[in-house]
Amino acid sequence: MNAIDVHGLVKRFGDKTVVDHVTMSVAEGEIVGFLGPNGSGKTTTIRIMCGLLTPDEGEGTVLGFNIRTDSLRIKREVGYMTQKFSFYEDLTIG
Repeated sequence: MNAIDVHGLVKRFGDKTVVDHVTMSVAEGEIVGFLGPNGSGKTTTIRIMCGLLTPDEGEGTVLGFNIRTDSLRIKREVGYMTQKFSFYEDLTIG
């Protein structure tokens, strides 16, 4: 089984297509780099695969869970941390 298996992912924000028919497979235990210039759709693609965004087109599975119908289960299994991690400036711990 592939850990990630997506086909034809498309995501648009208004008139702008930010992910354009991405297809990829990653086997269990395989290490890959997902590289590209700023604005090329890497973060949006990862957010789709983590269940945080729904694709406008395309299908796929992550850990055997459907990215359209099982996003809650994917979120329970996958950790995602953005490049810029920050808290609210006025957040305190009491």
